[in-house]
Parts: sequence; C-alpha cells; structure tokens
Amino acid sequence: MTTTRRGLLAGSAAVVVGAALDAPAAQAHTTSKPTVVLVHGAFADASGWNGVASRLVRDGYPVIAPPNPLRGVASDSAYLAGILATLSGPLVLVAHSYGGIVVTNAATGNPNVKALVYVAAFVPDQGETLLGLQTKYPGSRLSEAALDFRPYGEGLVDGYIKREFFHDVFAGDLPKATTELMWAGQRPADVRTLGEPSGAPAWKTVPSWYLVGRDDQVLPPAAQRFMARRAGAHTFEADTSHVAMIARPAATAALIKRAAR
Repeated sequence: MTTTRRGLLAGSAAVVVGAALDAPAAQAHTTSKPTVVLVHGAFADASGWNGVASRLVRDGYPVIAPPNPLRGVASDSAYLAGILATLSGPLVLVAHSYGGIVVTNAATGNPNVKALVYVAAFVPDQGETLLGLQTKYPGSRLSEAALDFRPYGEGLVDGYIKREFFHDVFAGDLPKATTELMWAGQRPADVRTLGEPSGAPAWKTVPSWYLVGRDDQVLPPAAQRFMARRAGAHTFEADTSHVAMIARPAATAALIKRAAR
C-alpha cells in the first residue's frame, strides 16, 4: 500500500454528511447565543449533521453547515476561513473526522471563535499530517482494500469507500438502509489531503471539547484520546461508530451546547 493511498485512509477517515441549514452566512444575529458552524469530513456531506442541527435550531442556536471541498488541507481551510469571516458574533466550530484538521487551521487568528468541538475528528499539531495521526495507533479498518481510488483531472486521485465496506467500517451502528444512501451520496477526498502538513493550530489558544467514539473503526479510539488529551480538551466518550453525530445526535448536540455556554 503506497503512502499516498494509506494517507487517504486517514484523511478520508473524515466522514460526515451535511447540508447548509437555516441561516445564510451573512445573516445578522438576532440571538445572544453563538453561531454553531458544523463541518463535515470525507465520504459524506453536511446532511450528516441534520439530527444535531435540528436540535440546536430548536434550542435557539443559529446554525450553518457549509460544504467542505475535500480538495486539500490548505485550500479547504482557506475556504472555511473565508466563510467564517462573513459571520459576526461569537462562533462555535464543530468538526467531524477530516473536518478536524480544516477547523484547526481555519479558526487560527479569528477572534470570534470561542470554542472548538471535535467529533471523532483529527486534531493535528503544526506540521502533522492525517496519515501520521491515522497510523500512530493500530485499529483502523479503513484499509486500502476498503477504498476505491478513481482518477480525476490530470494526475489527481479521489478516494471513496467501497459499498461492501461502508456499513461495517464507517457506520456500523446505523441501519443498512441508511448507510446504503450514505454510500451512494458520499463525497470523495483528494488523496493529497493525507500527506499535507497542518498549520498553526487554533486549539492552542481556543478552548476545545472532544467526543470519542469507542467503537470507531476508522479513527482508532486510542488516537482520539491522544489528540484530545494533548489539546487539553474537555473529553466525553460514547459507545458509537465513527459517525457519532448521526448515531448519537442528542449526545453530540448536548456536548456542543456545553461548549457554547
């Protein structure tokens, strides 16, 4: 297995599903509560946050779930930073899987960011890569055999999770009918995301929270605990797969509300 492909396993470990919810980026604040920004990872889109977002919106939080391009660490982070620059008032950034490295970089230097919440996500230090963090501890089942690599453009490669692996590796605690739809709609990650080094981390100056998925088959729980501990994050654990925000939306929303206080 090549370093590039194995790296994808890591970065692609980012999974979430998302759809922009409720408030447009430039919307003025009509509440004292912070705006919650939900950032998905690879093999998914923003819709994966729907169960969490609906609970937050019901409780009066402004919510936005922007798309994550999944093209590269620097470019994805710059894209998110541009979105954050259009938002006024305090912000709570929430990331899943690969979205963690994007949030870690995009939040740096933004004084409106008051809290970072990582949901089974990567929390890199400066110079670290997804591949390095993914392979730091054993246990990930997101192997090369589980991935479908497809070329695009000139010399570029995207990675998808194969249908026969998607449920058990990515979201084993969800109904297969649900994971079939997730598989069909997954968004791939460029394999270059795996070896691209992270920049200066926002978690060194911004308080953070972490939700560990004890049954995660993508990002080993030991790796999650290591990153959370190093960041000094308020850490909580749940018996859930890699997609805690889908399998345990109430617990995920509760953690976000803790961070938003």
